[in-house]
Amino acid sequence: MPPYAGPPVASRQGDASSPLRLLAYLALAIILIVLDDQAGWLARARAQANVLVQPVWALAGLPGRLGTQVKDNAASHGQLVAENRELRNQLLIANARLTRLQTAALDNAQLRELLNVAERSGLDVQLAPILDIDLDPVKQRLVLAAGSRDGVHMGQAVIDAGGLMGQVIATTGSSATVLLLTDPDHAVPVTVARNGVRLIVYGRGDSLELRDIPLSAGVEVGDEIVTSGLGGRFPAGFPVGKITALRPDDTHAFLVGSLEPAAKLDRGRDVLLLRPGAAIRIPPNLRLPADAPGGPAEAPIAPAAQPQEPQR
Repeated sequence: MPPYAGPPVASRQGDASSPLRLLAYLALAIILIVLDDQAGWLARARAQANVLVQPVWALAGLPGRLGTQVKDNAASHGQLVAENRELRNQLLIANARLTRLQTAALDNAQLRELLNVAERSGLDVQLAPILDIDLDPVKQRLVLAAGSRDGVHMGQAVIDAGGLMGQVIATTGSSATVLLLTDPDHAVPVTVARNGVRLIVYGRGDSLELRDIPLSAGVEVGDEIVTSGLGGRFPAGFPVGKITALRPDDTHAFLVGSLEPAAKLDRGRDVLLLRPGAAIRIPPNLRLPADAPGGPAEAPIAPAAQPQEPQR
């Protein structure tokens, strides 16, 4: 043995036993595979192990699920808010369109009613839109979007589908001012449609009033009051109002009557102007008695050719 060689090394016991352990492990693995294939007891053991480990997996995945749920909830809330805002805007637009359609339908119905009255009565009329309105208790007037350039003149009678509204008292090239029946400065010669009694209707700011009614005139609540045609300002037979109340005056020698106007003075967007120079046929339902002032009801009545001052 060379002198530089060290002492002989004894063989390790671990080196000899390692192959034996490996062979033992392989044999055990083969035995377990055979037993699992034959009896399946390892599958049951794995199932039970999975049941025991399931809570651990659920706990480990909880943060991820919570984050996903929070994200989905936030997205859903934002989407719902956006949809709600859009639906609200659509509802507002739909309501605006519905209101506009209702207004247009109402305007069309009023126009149709005006034109039907003119056609049934055989009137020569002119349609004029209302530009402005002044219903102050001491000044009841309308401003029409039609003037002298459109053939409107002072003293021209103004009506709607219900009856007499007033008369034109001033004109410009493009507009006209109408004095309503209810104006305190306005008075109209009228007659009771039932018995032909002649009276005068005065404006009271927000209503109409009959004054100096004789106790023996036989005027009753509910009587229809129409224009008499006297003075040549208004054609005879146009509705003015209906008597709603009667009371004695201060002297108790006459009666004073309150009238509900036949015309819709506080609504509508258009009126009719009676054109002069053509015979006007009285509507059949407003014909006067044969002995009433103005002659037989069937005779046409022509309006005055020249305008006059407002009746008082």
